[in-house]
Amino acid sequence: MGQTNEISGMNFAISKALPAAPLARRVSNSVSSKQDAANDDGDAHALHSRLAAFNAQRLIPTAEDNAWEVGLAGEIKQRIVEERFIQGMQRAVADRLIGLPRDLQAFMAWFEELRLNGPGQNDPLFPWLAERATTEQMNWFLTQEAAGEAGFDDLVALTQVRLPTRPKLEMARNYWDEMGRGHERGMHGPMLSAAVSELRLTPCIRRTCHESLALSNLMVGLAANRRYAYQSIGALGAIEMTAPARVSLVNDGLRRLGAPTAARKYFQLHAGLDIQHSKAWNEEVIGPLVDDDPTLARPIAEGALMRLLAGGRCFARYRGHFGI
Repeated sequence: MGQTNEISGMNFAISKALPAAPLARRVSNSVSSKQDAANDDGDAHALHSRLAAFNAQRLIPTAEDNAWEVGLAGEIKQRIVEERFIQGMQRAVADRLIGLPRDLQAFMAWFEELRLNGPGQNDPLFPWLAERATTEQMNWFLTQEAAGEAGFDDLVALTQVRLPTRPKLEMARNYWDEMGRGHERGMHGPMLSAAVSELRLTPCIRRTCHESLALSNLMVGLAANRRYAYQSIGALGAIEMTAPARVSLVNDGLRRLGAPTAARKYFQLHAGLDIQHSKAWNEEVIGPLVDDDPTLARPIAEGALMRLLAGGRCFARYRGHFGI
């Protein structure tokens, strides 16, 4: 699941003990820093809004387009932006890959420990949502998460292309679960859409934090580019492994607030099902790939760390919004 801000009176007394010019510079620097932060936030939102719009279009089937050259030129520009973004995420997690084990058993132990010590894990946001958030606050959070939802089913489908038989079969089983095992009412994507409808949420890019958009853009970027196929496998595995505890707390919060069962169904399902998915993903996808080629441990681990870091940034932004 992915995937939804003052100067005290005491400062006057302190200021009288400071020379006027240094104080002016301090105030100026403080205002400048705040302005820089606002500008950075605006720039990041503009960048990820463009990437989100690009990703929404790139995956939609279309009829033949006579303006394909213009479209291709625009796609190349956006993919360069996407590549720079992904490379930035790679740099951000590089330190955590130092000393990464390549022995299968040691690597799997390292990977599974991410559930406890990975970026964004045990974030205080989720107990707060379960125990204290108001309906308005919960709805804001869910709106951010819904706007940043990349579609797990499509990500799995894109990632599994040309993989070896054993991982491919497990990913097919995972995809079949996402498809409700052939029954429309059991499909996970429409189930989330039903929750959005039931709670009367209105997700839109303009009102979505850039961190949430970045999370979605990361997942699509990894899955849609074959050179990041193994990073995508790690990122998807990290989702399955870490989501159950979070969605369970979200479900608790919705139940406390009196949300209807239809609005909670998606969260109830994933609180249990993803535990099974994670076990199978680790045993049938990640384990066999690393066993066959130990050099794949690094890109798989890198993808998991990037996904968890992007999620952790979302949680921190949400806490800032709520003043937690």
